[in-house]
Amino acid sequence: QVQLMEWGGGSVQAGGSLSLSCSASGNIDSTMCMGWFRQAPGKEREGVAGIYVRGGTTHYAVSVRGRAAISRDTDKNTVHLQMANLNADDTAVYYCAAALKCYAGSWLLSPAGVDSAYWGQGTQVTVSS
Repeated sequence: QVQLMEWGGGSVQAGGSLSLSCSASGNIDSTMCMGWFRQAPGKEREGVAGIYVRGGTTHYAVSVRGRAAISRDTDKNTVHLQMANLNADDTAVYYCAAALKCYAGSWLLSPAGVDSAYWGQGTQVTVSS
């Protein structure tokens, strides 16, 4: 089992930025990917960004590409998501996810990765105008 602890989020003004962090513990190893998904009311869950923790390769959803950055602290098994220029469409519950036997952030965001993932409890991000 992998346990995930998330922090960050909250209310943000449109045009502002957010910072989310997630730490993994438990039965983790060097094959772990971590990332973020989000789900807005009435919408399906969407993969936002993923990273292969050991290698550092990243993948982003088209909707956030160019204004999101995911990074990792390998010593602490922690990932950080920074997003800028937020708008109302970014309002959602953001979930941290982690998967093992994963070697690319893009795989984490794929259906196979989603099926294999461990999940955090989620943190609300609300963008107001």
